[in-house]
Amino acid sequence: MVLVIGCGAGVTAGAVSIDPRVEHLVIAEIEPLVPQVISEHFGKYNVDVVRNPKTTVVIDDARHYLLTTHRKFDAITSDPLDSWVKGTAMLYTKEFFELAKSKLNPGGAVTVWVNINESTPEAVKSQIASFFEVFPHGIIWGNTFQGRGYDAVLLGTVEPPHFNVDEWQAKLDQAEYAAIKKSLQEVGIYSAVELFANYAGRASELTPYTTGAQINSDRDLRLQYLAGVGLNRVEGDKIYADILQYNKFPAELFSGSEATITHLRTAVDSAPGGKRW
Repeated sequence: MVLVIGCGAGVTAGAVSIDPRVEHLVIAEIEPLVPQVISEHFGKYNVDVVRNPKTTVVIDDARHYLLTTHRKFDAITSDPLDSWVKGTAMLYTKEFFELAKSKLNPGGAVTVWVNINESTPEAVKSQIASFFEVFPHGIIWGNTFQGRGYDAVLLGTVEPPHFNVDEWQAKLDQAEYAAIKKSLQEVGIYSAVELFANYAGRASELTPYTTGAQINSDRDLRLQYLAGVGLNRVEGDKIYADILQYNKFPAELFSGSEATITHLRTAVDSAPGGKRW
């Protein structure tokens, strides 16, 4: 079971829904009109996820839903608005991350989108540091646009993660995963190596980067003010470069054949931080 926080155009939920392992998908959306509108106008882009029989749409504030549900999830993904938008900081607090962590099944994971474009170094550091305080095994996966820093995804797990790249490639080559393979190709990712080449760093490596960052909490929502001055600022390249300066290939995180790992290491180590889409 997977929880997607925020429906938006439904693209994130749609990408989750095509995984054959996902039997039940819950979308938590605060605005009732959003699922209705996107089911009518964006079905082409989100594989008609709202009408998918495995999908349940819950009209509720995501935090209230997590606080009141008895369900546990294999994955929780949060893809809210830019952090300078009023109220969004509530989905980046230490307390929220702790709540999401408490709702994971064994082996589960939480992913969180971080906007780097139209943000500030202080805001991004606050988001990352707050997440890593709850998920000490956390990982940053980068995303660039036209070769420039744009945004990132934080991955948090209770236990240290590990990825066998050859096993992931074998899975992508299976007929039942054809939809996932096609989806990745649409954003320029043609192999498991190219997917994992988006690795940008781990909590254990980024301590120098996050030291002194302001932890975003329910009591102050400091992120809302740190990010507020980032509107219309284009500093994604600099912010992303600051993160990547601590990036080094984590040999213990990945496994596979010697050729695969050599290929991946080359991709991760190549500027700017490996193959990006």
